[in-house]
Amino acid sequence: MIIVFMRLEQLQSFLSVAETGSFQQAARKSGLTQSTISRQIQGLEEELGLPLFHRTTQVKLTIGGERFWPYARKICQAWDSAKEELASLLMGKQPELCVAVIHSVCSSYLPPVLQKFCYAYPEVQLRVTSLGSDRALKVLKDGLVDIAIIMNNRSFTVSGELLVDVLYQESIQVLMASNHPLAQYSQIPWDELIRYPQVVFKDGYGMQRLVQENFTKAGAKLNAVLELNTLDGFRGVIRQGELIALLPYSALVEAKTDPTLAVRELASPSKSSASSELMAEDVNTNWTREVVIVTTPDRMQIPPIAYFWQLVHDCIPNQSNGSIHALNPQMPLLK
Repeated sequence: MIIVFMRLEQLQSFLSVAETGSFQQAARKSGLTQSTISRQIQGLEEELGLPLFHRTTQVKLTIGGERFWPYARKICQAWDSAKEELASLLMGKQPELCVAVIHSVCSSYLPPVLQKFCYAYPEVQLRVTSLGSDRALKVLKDGLVDIAIIMNNRSFTVSGELLVDVLYQESIQVLMASNHPLAQYSQIPWDELIRYPQVVFKDGYGMQRLVQENFTKAGAKLNAVLELNTLDGFRGVIRQGELIALLPYSALVEAKTDPTLAVRELASPSKSSASSELMAEDVNTNWTREVVIVTTPDRMQIPPIAYFWQLVHDCIPNQSNGSIHALNPQMPLLK
């Protein structure tokens, strides 16, 4: 097995001599000494095992040199193209930026971010996809998107390969029809909540896991009769009957202005019925979720990605209220 150790400088010197027909002119063009050019060509010939030039008054390619020339040219052109591509990337000249976002953030808080980014980088095609947290994190790890905004699951996001920033924490509330029996309460007691069938997000969505984990901790059975993956679907189904849903605050912005729907908080343990067989005073109903933005450290070197990251930090906290606690200070924009 023959291992070839030719260097790019050797190929560049070879092409320069071939184009000028002179070691001296090639040295002058390359900013090198003639002895350096000669040494590089000699090393290349030793690696290839045959001479590349007829060393006469007019330096000309040998038959081996003529066969080798197009390959050397392609290698050097490919190298130049690669350098230009990476230089453009570092200057922010990338064709697209792909973002995966959970539904509630996409519909409620992301629009001003998208508008400002498109204004700042009109030449970058912004592609946004609404996905569940698990799926969004997977496509980020697979390199299919540049940034993910998801519900945090520390068992998945604690990784040296990921850059994770907490955006905010928000409460979990109950969505129901305006004429639902639970609408009479200002805060829903735990022992009343568990009596009603629920609509939940599909498997792979962080909210389904959060609700199921909290029911399991409380020793209660979650009566999930329907799985959906869109907020419009939740609102449409819940308007029709006795189904309820436990959803984060940001997913309920539109529902709170809809007269056919009602949104209620969960009662604290001290306000729950003491007669519950589940001993409601021991049930923690102060449910919250943490929303994070995730990328990889190498992507933060690319200006459009870093700019989008900071826009999210700037814009989302500005839309928070008492039910959402922003955990990150605003950061100055890069651009």
